[in-house]
Amino acid sequence: MSRHSHHFENQLETLRKMLLSIGALAEQSVDKSLKSISERDFDLAMEVIKSDERIDQAEVELEEECLKTLALYQPVAIDLRLIVAILKMNNDLERIADMAVNLAERSIDLQKHGKFELPAVFKDMAKKALWMLKASLDTFVGQDSKLAREICATDEDVDDGLKEMYKIVQEEIRKNPDDIQKMLFVLSASRYLERIADLATNIAEDVVYIVEGNIIRHRTEIDKPSSKE
Repeated sequence: MSRHSHHFENQLETLRKMLLSIGALAEQSVDKSLKSISERDFDLAMEVIKSDERIDQAEVELEEECLKTLALYQPVAIDLRLIVAILKMNNDLERIADMAVNLAERSIDLQKHGKFELPAVFKDMAKKALWMLKASLDTFVGQDSKLAREICATDEDVDDGLKEMYKIVQEEIRKNPDDIQKMLFVLSASRYLERIADLATNIAEDVVYIVEGNIIRHRTEIDKPSSKE
């Protein structure tokens, strides 16, 4: 029972709070970067770029805290799963923040090309990727493996959106060759959205691992919620 001491439980709660703090920062960065694209807001894009160092530092601090906890308490079973999953999620959230910086940089690039309407597919990808990120953090808080599997299923929609964006960009460049640079920036931003969705899916898969002890990564046949219930 010593492993489940009050101090150990407090330490686990500290790890959870640190992860959710990083998650909130990453979500905020993605949201700001997307607004900077849609609203042509240079200052908002710069806020995202400048905030990245803070997220990088927080990621390092959480990793060190996880490793210290593993060494000090030598947890097993679900506690070990939790800490291992937090380590992985921590890394994925830092990479999501990096993708937000990339989106902010594309926003700045796009602002040099004047006003234009973003493709509806891009807007849909942005909406879904942001939902997936927020929902993945909600699944961690609520230990909700059912919602986690719904996130995994949504990733296919974002993948399809990227494929559609390739077609849209090709067609637009064919019609308006002078817009090639602008459309390539839009396509680049679409690829970052697809990566954010992938990383949010990783987090959702890790929640399933925490709750059920099942590793579902690369096993698409069980990524979707069961319809037999």
